[in-house]
Amino acid sequence: MRADDPRGQDQLPGQAIQELTDAILPEIEALYEDLHRHPELSMQETRTAALVTECVQALDAYAVTPGVGGTGVVGVLRNGEGPTVALRADMDALPLEEKTTLPYASQAMGTTPDGRAVHVMHACGHDVHTASLLGAADVLAHLRDGWRGTLLLIFQPGEESSAGAEAMLHDGIFTRFPRPDVLLGQHDGPYPAGTVLHRPGVTANACTNLRVRIFGVGGHGAMPETAVDPILIAASAIVRLQAIVSREIPARHLPVVTVGSIHAGTRPNIIPDEAVMEITLRSTDDAVLDQIEAAVRRIIAAEAEAARAPRPAEIEVTEHAPVLNNDAQTTERVAAAHRAFFGAERTLDIPGVHPASEDFGAFGLASPDHFPPPDIPYCYWALGAISPETWARTRGETALEKLSHLPSPHSPFFAPDPLPTLRTGVAALTVAALEFLAQP
Repeated sequence: MRADDPRGQDQLPGQAIQELTDAILPEIEALYEDLHRHPELSMQETRTAALVTECVQALDAYAVTPGVGGTGVVGVLRNGEGPTVALRADMDALPLEEKTTLPYASQAMGTTPDGRAVHVMHACGHDVHTASLLGAADVLAHLRDGWRGTLLLIFQPGEESSAGAEAMLHDGIFTRFPRPDVLLGQHDGPYPAGTVLHRPGVTANACTNLRVRIFGVGGHGAMPETAVDPILIAASAIVRLQAIVSREIPARHLPVVTVGSIHAGTRPNIIPDEAVMEITLRSTDDAVLDQIEAAVRRIIAAEAEAARAPRPAEIEVTEHAPVLNNDAQTTERVAAAHRAFFGAERTLDIPGVHPASEDFGAFGLASPDHFPPPDIPYCYWALGAISPETWARTRGETALEKLSHLPSPHSPFFAPDPLPTLRTGVAALTVAALEFLAQP
């Protein structure tokens, strides 16, 4: 069977998937709790990568390669002639203090690239993603008499910094290892546990993060006329930057310009000689994102010149993730396979484009630095992680109304309901992979 041939849903070994998933679920839950207790920052996932490597090697079915793109791990199961299917999970956590009061809550500390000590938390559910993929790897290995092809496991570092996918691509993931015919992945979120949600086409925003260094002339706070104040330049720029969204970019592109960090000065009576801002830019269109970035550069340059800055500001792109654009045909097939397995009541639609960003889509983009054309089609779905009881009692008539009242990823209170989330996460990856793998 070719990768683009539809597969009859009655041929999916549904009962076997569920039985195998239930059999390993206690082990997967324990693994999840261990990962949750020991989160690691982006591109620092050494313990996580070692644990993943050990777990995949223990399955005795995969060739395992750690250290891909830094701390990434790749597993390959070759099982005869057929398509190559890639399943991806991200492994990193966030610089955030956990406030869930869970018995397995994180107490971990980490160090940021600039040397700051920070609390670390799996506040975006990457522990769920990693544990679910390890479970799916186990189930698919047990079921390999019923499929043919190659299974590629991608345990990615650095999703939160948008550096991990690019790092693995630049390390030759699709030249050193089999190039996939299709890429599959999932992300948990504040939807009812036990559900999966799909959306073809644009699903999450593109993102570019900037670090801006504004230069001034230091001086005494009581004699500002003798100085050039970089804080004032930054403040003027921050206000002006908001006009990009309100006056330059059509609202249909969901533009965002947010200054999330500004650092300058040491004392109230000292005008410093520089200020540093960090800015995130978002849009549903990569070309529009470039337009927003150009506008940011123009405004900052103009504000610095207007204030007599001694030299132009330095603007550096620190992170970038492309638009997440699910292939329509691939998404239709995965959604149909999920409906056949989970039922229509548990296979839902994602309610709109997500304003956050995700670097999963970079794996599908061919380029001279990545792999030869064509692009690789992909499907990335949402995995419900909130207990159905919590969902039912949350205020709101629609899903979007309820979402506004629930802790979301990146919240210190984000706490997936483990058992139903993991059970669904393992099965969702397994069912999606089998939709594309060939029959014997």
